[in-house]
Amino acid sequence: MATEYGQGYGWDGGPGFRGEGAEERRHLLPAALRAPIEARSWREFGYLMLSLPVSIIMFTFAVTMVSLGAGLLVTFLGIPVLAAGLAGCRGLGALERTRARALLGLDVAAPEPLRMPKKGAMAWMGAMLKSGASWRHLLYSVLHFPWAVFAFSVAISFWTYGWAMLTYPLWFWLFPVYGGQDGLQLYGDQGHSIYLDNPFEITVTALVGLLLTMATPWIVRALTQVDRLLVHGLLGPSKLATRVVELESDRGVVIDTAAADLRRIERDLHDGAQARLVALAMDLGLAKEKLTEDPEAAARMVGEAHGEVKTALQELRDLARGIHPAVLTDRGLDAALSAVASRCTVPVQVEVDLPARPAPAIEGIAYFTVSELLQNISKHSGATRASVDVWRIENRLMIQVVDNGVGGADVAAGSGLAGLAERLDSVDGILVVDSPVAGPTRITAELPWRG
Repeated sequence: MATEYGQGYGWDGGPGFRGEGAEERRHLLPAALRAPIEARSWREFGYLMLSLPVSIIMFTFAVTMVSLGAGLLVTFLGIPVLAAGLAGCRGLGALERTRARALLGLDVAAPEPLRMPKKGAMAWMGAMLKSGASWRHLLYSVLHFPWAVFAFSVAISFWTYGWAMLTYPLWFWLFPVYGGQDGLQLYGDQGHSIYLDNPFEITVTALVGLLLTMATPWIVRALTQVDRLLVHGLLGPSKLATRVVELESDRGVVIDTAAADLRRIERDLHDGAQARLVALAMDLGLAKEKLTEDPEAAARMVGEAHGEVKTALQELRDLARGIHPAVLTDRGLDAALSAVASRCTVPVQVEVDLPARPAPAIEGIAYFTVSELLQNISKHSGATRASVDVWRIENRLMIQVVDNGVGGADVAAGSGLAGLAERLDSVDGILVVDSPVAGPTRITAELPWRG
């Protein structure tokens, strides 16, 4: 199945290749002075302020339901109470993921759904109690409370003291006018007191407040990093569940690719070799009828049929080569890729440096990857030369195809390159395309090495 470079190469040099929006915004103020007034800092501060009331609700609910359910385990009522408690924790966890997405910009996927072999209340309770994600949500509800108290106390203290001291020159007059004292009291006992009331002390107070104000966003940011770890680690899908989803997706890609290949083979047989063989049978039948009446015409028809046989055989060879070439099975990648390169319309230099042959499945994917890329170079790249390099690095098989064509290839353009990337991804492979407009194009494929 050939990759369509016509779409993938983006001949129009559209916006995707001009780097629009790629340049970072330039700010007049450095990050240290900009942080206290940035929207991100205020969102993170708001997140920590909301964490305390939310964590109180979560902690109270979790401890109450678990304690009640554990106490009722001597009866059957403990099981539904525990299941309800875990379900409530999952619901509160969804709220936390939403809050983290809105205020921290942290997008955490929902955990794996409950797996119930059959419907019913008992099946639901059993699935809830067996779900590792449910217990992780419960653990988050318990652990987040002490952390939220600490983070709230630190954030509110630094934030309020910093801004209060920074703006002290604007409001210190409140003390002598309404408080009956000279200013903000720094120290005091029965016989002695120190007030920040003269211009020097007011200026120093404001400078200290400026330092605290500039440091507070970074302290808040460090505190929210812990929240990010908690949300990501306890409220998201487990690594095992994520891997299962990836494998299921890869299996679907493999099935779809195999079905598409079977349809292609059937179409090629029906429209190509099969049609020629049917025409050949008809021609031979006519030649047989004319053999006694008009031997010269029969001989001419047999000659034409002989040409049709050669054409049909060539089509069958091409089809067999597209399924799995015999040279790949007999002699390996080096010979097979050299044969593919010889059919390319541009000169191709092939270099294969492998200590041994990989597994047949990986070898076949590597062959078809290079075959498709060279076919696309012939059709769409406008190149005058190309090269293919294959080598091994540790437990990875590396393939690199380079041409000096017009460039502009892009996997994200929805072209055949995307399909090729999906096929490689189905075996934990990677496709990387480096193709600036005007070229050159460098496509690197990485496959797992399986001997």
